Amino acid sequence: MKLVKTLEAEGAILCHDITQIIPNVSKGPVFKKGHIVTKEDIPVLLSVGKENLYVWEAKEGMMHEDDAAEVLRMIVMGEDPAMYASDPSEGKISIYAACDGLLTIRRDKLTTINSIGQMMIATIAGDRPVHKGDMLAGTRVIPLVIEEVFMNQAKEAAGETRILSVLPYKLKKYALVITGNEVATGRIADGFAPVLESKMSEYDTACIGKSYPGDDRKTITNDILKFADAGADIILCSGGMSVDPDDRTPGAIKDTGAKIISYGAPVLPGAMFLLSYLHIKDKVIPVLGVPGCAMYNKRTILDLVLPRILAGQSLTARDLAAYGEGGLCRGCDECRFPNCSFGI
Repeated sequence: MKLVKTLEAEGAILCHDITQIIPNVSKGPVFKKGHIVTKEDIPVLLSVGKENLYVWEAKEGMMHEDDAAEVLRMIVMGEDPAMYASDPSEGKISIYAACDGLLTIRRDKLTTINSIGQMMIATIAGDRPVHKGDMLAGTRVIPLVIEEVFMNQAKEAAGETRILSVLPYKLKKYALVITGNEVATGRIADGFAPVLESKMSEYDTACIGKSYPGDDRKTITNDILKFADAGADIILCSGGMSVDPDDRTPGAIKDTGAKIISYGAPVLPGAMFLLSYLHIKDKVIPVLGVPGCAMYNKRTILDLVLPRILAGQSLTARDLAAYGEGGLCRGCDECRFPNCSFGI
């Protein structure tokens, strides 16, 4: 740092806070460390008795923290209109969702950049639904000035694709196949459809139909194919998902010709979940077998996979296996999902 006359300090970077005291009113920094002095700031600095200032001496190959923060912003969100950012302040920038969607994170790149040092990117958990206005990430450049070489390393590590993406939901039309003879015959009221309709309403979707095929395997199969022909983007089959002889849903889904990705998942509630994809009319339709736990547990595996599927992600058996860590819902008295460890 060097000492300069305040009258000649325009464009200089302050090395420390400048305190202003107004008797019986306030005391605090009028300018903070790292502030770039403007022409308009000079009378204010003189009014608080600062005729000389300690400022950083500009050197080639160095970047101010706010300029470096802009580099991090570009690495994190690029020019994606689905996100927006705050103005840089003291090397910090916050990034927000500009629309509802699924947040995805390039985790390997995020770890690599955070390993460089002198900078950081902190995000919320990925593969989760986010809403317009939600904070997604915060970035900070640690020192007041940083060597440009470090920022170049970060850009090289990130590559051409941004770290965060907010994917809009693509699948809009759904159908429900509510199994169980007890429901089809009216012995009990249907408690499943209202639950599934409520969950789907969180994603701006529309139900194109629902059926009650009982436990007849062939009828379940035919209903799934009927809804696929009718233009459903996703089909949810409820109940009949256990290994009991009377539970026919998994076999009925298989009989449609759908490719079974996984029958079972390391998630509680939701261990008997089935994920499959039906290829028909040049279209790939997710067909889900939703276990009975989704009817009486507030959050289950369905809440973990549904936003990803609706955003167009094609999940694999490995994706489901990865839910083993964090796959245990603790059933808190006050549910805070998705702001909890379930599914992380």
